[in-house]
Amino acid sequence: MIQSTTGLILRTRPLTETSLIVNWLTPDLGRISTVAKGARRPKSAFAGKLDLFYAADFSFQRSRRSDLHTLREVKLQDTHVALRHELGYLQQAAYAAKLVEQATETETPLPAVYGLLVALLGHLPTQLPRPQTLFAFEIKLLHELGLAPDAAQSQLTPGARQILGALNLGDWPAVGRLKLSEAQVRELRHFLEGFLIFHLGRIPKGRP
Repeated sequence: MIQSTTGLILRTRPLTETSLIVNWLTPDLGRISTVAKGARRPKSAFAGKLDLFYAADFSFQRSRRSDLHTLREVKLQDTHVALRHELGYLQQAAYAAKLVEQATETETPLPAVYGLLVALLGHLPTQLPRPQTLFAFEIKLLHELGLAPDAAQSQLTPGARQILGALNLGDWPAVGRLKLSEAQVRELRHFLEGFLIFHLGRIPKGRP
C-alpha cells in the first residue's frame, strides 16, 4: 500500500553502499522509518532531498513484514538552511530531535509534537542560542506527553517556578525575551534534567 504524508527528517544513516535509512516525524503517522533505495548514488532522484531537518511531502510503500518502509517520492518544502549558519542551532535542534525519538513510540500520531518541533526549528535562527530555548522545548514536550512537572510541588525557588510557567505557556517570541540569571539557568537545567531522567530513564547525549 502506498501512503503519502508530510514529514520532517530526524535522522539518516547508511543502509548499504547505495541506500539510506531515513527516519521521519510526521503529524498523522508519528515516527516512521523508510529506506531510500539508491539515494547515495550521484544521479539518484533523491539527491539533495534527504538531509537532517528537511521538511517534505513524501510517499512510501508500506512494508508488510517490518517497520522499515520503501520511500517512493520526496517533494521538498523547507531545508531550514538558516540552522546551518550557527553550530549552536544545529546542536540544539539535534538534541530536540533525539529527545522526541526517545520520548515517543513509532507510528503513533503526534500532531502536537510535530508542530512543536517545527516551531522550534523556525525559532532557533531568530536569536543566538540560549539555554531557555531548550528548557522551553523540554517543558512543552513534557506537557504534550502528559508528564509536565507541578512546579508548585517542586523545590524550585519562586523565581524559577515563575520562569518555568512562562516557558511552558509562552510562545517562542515570549520565550526569547525572558531574562534568566546564571543561578536560574543552573537551577532549571538541574531540575529538568532530573525530571527527564526520572520519566524517560535517561536523556540523549549532547544536551547543550
